[in-house]
Amino acid sequence: MNILFLSLSAFGSYEEHGIYASLMRKIAQKGHAVYTILPKKTGEKTAETESLGGKIVKIDTGAVTGKVGLIKKGLNTLRLGGRYKRAIKRYFKNVKFDLVLYSSPPITLLKAIKYAKKRDGAKTYLLLKDIFPQNAVDLGILTTGGLKGLIYRHFRRVEKKYYAVSDKIGCMSAKNAEYLLRHNPWIDPEKIEINPNSVDTDGLDERKILSAEDRAKIRAEYKIPEDKRVFIYGGNLGKPQNVEYVVNCLKEEENKTDRFFVICGNGNEYGKLERFFEEERPADMLLIGGLPGPEYERLCSACDVGLIFLDHRFTIPNYPSRLLSYLSNGLPV
Repeated sequence: MNILFLSLSAFGSYEEHGIYASLMRKIAQKGHAVYTILPKKTGEKTAETESLGGKIVKIDTGAVTGKVGLIKKGLNTLRLGGRYKRAIKRYFKNVKFDLVLYSSPPITLLKAIKYAKKRDGAKTYLLLKDIFPQNAVDLGILTTGGLKGLIYRHFRRVEKKYYAVSDKIGCMSAKNAEYLLRHNPWIDPEKIEINPNSVDTDGLDERKILSAEDRAKIRAEYKIPEDKRVFIYGGNLGKPQNVEYVVNCLKEEENKTDRFFVICGNGNEYGKLERFFEEERPADMLLIGGLPGPEYERLCSACDVGLIFLDHRFTIPNYPSRLLSYLSNGLPV
């Protein structure tokens, strides 16, 4: 089959580690051709890359992730469907797709999905990760009434269209599927299945345990003490993580000399952590503004415990993808 994958993920090859790269690699190894459209990073040129018999195209989407203002992010997010549709027309005009895979967020790729489905008669599969706009309501960003309620109702209509256009919806857990059906009883339960976050574990058991020498070398590169238990958080640093709570947790751990904390990531709330580190200059903590995937995995392998932060106000069952990085590196969470 020819399979089209649409996402906001950031990988450059199907041979990389991560939930989407691993999934595309597995599909390719089954003999299918995988074609992917992703956003390019700021400063990068639009690029086409061959990978495992398929192709990855990175296009200009404007800033939709990381450190970007809410209005700018919102406008760029609204334009994604048109931009991805144009990319399909330009780069894959001679490819007939049998299946379109896409993840949420975002929920604004509808134009591209409907175009590929109508043009090629393709089946459609939604990998449901976050449920928007309800997650924005949980965090107080949107409301169901008032002026913000108009925005909420617009995106709620878009969300319903997303579910309607999808032939199958893969939910991360049974609780996630229950939540979806409880709030959208019009969806046919037959189109919903459990499709948990996963990474490729081939060769995991045979991977060499990090030697003391390699562990010490990695820690030395980041000036992390060898004799301390190292806690690491890696991932987004935005509203969903409640960064103010993260800062308070770090403050509670200051001056405890038997442990060391590493916070690695970026996002709209990164500045709050940056200010804390600049003002407090904690001795046993390190803030890193994001790393390429392979380098992050390398750092993670030299740590002892993985951390997950989620705002307590979330009403939606959630299964953070960063958990898989910790587990595949043998870290308790």
